[in-house]
Amino acid sequence: MKAEELDQKFDEGVAILEHFDLSTARRPGLEIKRVNVDFPMWMVDALDKEAQRLGVHRQAIIKTWIAQLLDAKITHQ
Repeated sequence: MKAEELDQKFDEGVAILEHFDLSTARRPGLEIKRVNVDFPMWMVDALDKEAQRLGVHRQAIIKTWIAQLLDAKITHQ
């Protein structure tokens, strides 16, 4: 199928996902890379306490706080 045909189907509201192989789809810049970080026990305890208070997992707290700090740094450059 040509790009013009796909665009037309999309514009008409026709479902087009069947034309894509989503198993190979990538989100540039958003790929996941696993890293290991060692924290002192007092930090783990504090993270767990905050995660429990918010009803989320520890990893969500870590990701959110790091993202906020990085975003603030980028914004203020």
